[in-house]
Amino acid sequence: MAIALSLLLLLGSLSLGASPSYAAASAAASGNPLSEEGSSMAGRDLTGAQLATEEFAGVNLDGTNLSRSNLVGTVFSTSTLNGTIFHGANLTQTIMDQVRMINVDLSDAVLEDAMMLRTEFRNVNIEGADFTDAILNAFQTKQLCAIAKGTNSKTGVGTRDSLGCRD
Repeated sequence: MAIALSLLLLLGSLSLGASPSYAAASAAASGNPLSEEGSSMAGRDLTGAQLATEEFAGVNLDGTNLSRSNLVGTVFSTSTLNGTIFHGANLTQTIMDQVRMINVDLSDAVLEDAMMLRTEFRNVNIEGADFTDAILNAFQTKQLCAIAKGTNSKTGVGTRDSLGCRD
């Protein structure tokens, strides 16, 4: 209940108008490898980056490689994720609000307790992804269960089990 309340408060603060360049500015101040270019990080290689609790509001992440990155508690709001790679990334407690995932690689990613209610999934690779306790609507769950397979290498949880898929 406390996590759900915190997530709702965070979403409320995002709707008040977060700056598209906030992620880049805060990352630059904290020494994270984000560009100061503003709202586009398209095509960047951020493999293994430490980006926990960063906010990506309106950021273009098309073709960005975030494999094995620490994205715990990160917020993606109205961001573009086309061809983005999250292979093996830790997306625990991530919030994805109004995000379109097109041709995205979520293989072997950990998405425990992630909130993804207004996220669109098209042509995504979720083999070995762990969605334990992730908040998804019934349509999203059905859509992901149709392609779910594999077991997460870090948690040992099967993708179908983590989504609650029925055989």
